[in-house]
Amino acid sequence: MPEGDALPSRPAAMCRGQGHLIVYGNPAFLAAFGAQAVGMPARESLVSLPASAFALLDLVLARGKPLAKWIKLDDADWRLTVAPRTDPSGEVYGVSFHLRARSDVSSVPAEQG
Repeated sequence: MPEGDALPSRPAAMCRGQGHLIVYGNPAFLAAFGAQAVGMPARESLVSLPASAFALLDLVLARGKPLAKWIKLDDADWRLTVAPRTDPSGEVYGVSFHLRARSDVSSVPAEQG
């Protein structure tokens, strides 16, 4: 598969507010969680995510700093990366996140010397 085709396999979404109302999901997100997830709070529509994923969304919203962690989803390891969304004044109003399967993470060979 060409490198550009790998991106659609990485679910990504944008959320607004403390309830993490999902306002956008990319095609991979819609395939993984369904179109009905958009317009709903993340905790109500992303029930397959572990509680630690929502704790990370909450922490990024509160602190305004991006964070990431490994989570289990369908018995597989996924890297959840969350970034704050800010308005022009710098106020955090939501978060964006994406999931990347461990099998999708390239490894960098150790330098030989």
